Amino acid sequence: MPFDIKNRVKERFLSLINIDTTSDESSDSFPSTQAQEYFAELLASICVEIGLKNVKIDKYCYVSAELEENCDSDEPAIGFISHMDTSPDYSAKEIKPVITENYNGGEIKLKNDIILSPAQFPSLLKYKNQTIISSDGTTLLGADDKAGIAEILTAMQYLLENPDIKHGKIKIAFTPDEEIGRGVDFFDAENFGCDFAYTVDGGEAGELSIETFNAASAKLSFKGKSVHPGEAKGIMINASLLAMEFNNALPSEEIPAKSEGKDGFYHLTDINGSVERAQAEYIIRDFDKNNFENRKKIMYEAAEEINKKYNFKAVEISIKDQYENMYEILKDRKDIFDRAEQAIKAAGAEPVIKPIRGGTDGARLSFMNLPCPNIFTGGHNFHGPYEYIPLESMIKAVKVIVNICRCR
Repeated sequence: MPFDIKNRVKERFLSLINIDTTSDESSDSFPSTQAQEYFAELLASICVEIGLKNVKIDKYCYVSAELEENCDSDEPAIGFISHMDTSPDYSAKEIKPVITENYNGGEIKLKNDIILSPAQFPSLLKYKNQTIISSDGTTLLGADDKAGIAEILTAMQYLLENPDIKHGKIKIAFTPDEEIGRGVDFFDAENFGCDFAYTVDGGEAGELSIETFNAASAKLSFKGKSVHPGEAKGIMINASLLAMEFNNALPSEEIPAKSEGKDGFYHLTDINGSVERAQAEYIIRDFDKNNFENRKKIMYEAAEEINKKYNFKAVEISIKDQYENMYEILKDRKDIFDRAEQAIKAAGAEPVIKPIRGGTDGARLSFMNLPCPNIFTGGHNFHGPYEYIPLESMIKAVKVIVNICRCR
């Protein structure tokens, strides 16, 4: 019986999203949630079941497995990597997928007054007459990145069941805690045993990325002076207002809602406080290294100006680098890019070469001597209730992975 990619990848994906693997930034453990440990064991058992070799879960919960080469030519060892966790930005508990077959180009009405509409999401119109998989509107879907996992596993199974397709050594890995920036904190890139790899963690069909932001996080604490408001003139300093004053010192147009393409930004992700104390957290993003460093400088200077104005240490700031633009490594590896681009074309998709306005494990791995571009899963609108993925895009992703593996 011919290998049915459509039903295999669909069933695999739907079974994986049943498991809530939300990561937790407040946790000090690694992985940050116990559910990811259970999920790792499940993925390892699937790898064994489909016939992969050297299946391991290490002490940090990284799952790895190997497909042995069946090609006589001198082929590179290639890796494929996806992450196990889903974003803590939205609930992934009890995901109930909605499958819309032969999508007609209209609205898809979900629960909680959530509507997938081409008026708001024009990308939907690319997928008329296709099968759209979404959440029911009460959770995210989990295509980021369980679609990637399902696509990798399906591609490996396809190669195992079609030994006439010649390939070199293939390694796969599934990582925890990517969504909270810790995905490869303990990943042993050297012993992974690959010449290069691809993360399967991108968006629309055909997407291929060799650029990411330079990224940092900033944490600020504000200290006020609290006195009775009736006797506060010239004495009270409101810490919450200090947080607002700091934010107002940043360029108002350089925020996510007003940026696109290669625009960088400051993003206030959390703020809370009182008169006496306040805290704020930001992420800082820019593709250009010099602009990125200048953004950090602007934040330090804004904090310093507030401290000078009030003549005491009213604000403390700590900035931590998260990852660098992987283009600095991948710009010199045209062979890796070309291999993926040709594989995308051979799968019947049009390559969409674009920078990632976000992060990927591949950014850090590329600086760990494992060059690692990012290829598509097919998903859209990650991290929220509007998330969806066309089944046909998942099929193309499986074919791209298989094509990348083929002996040249």
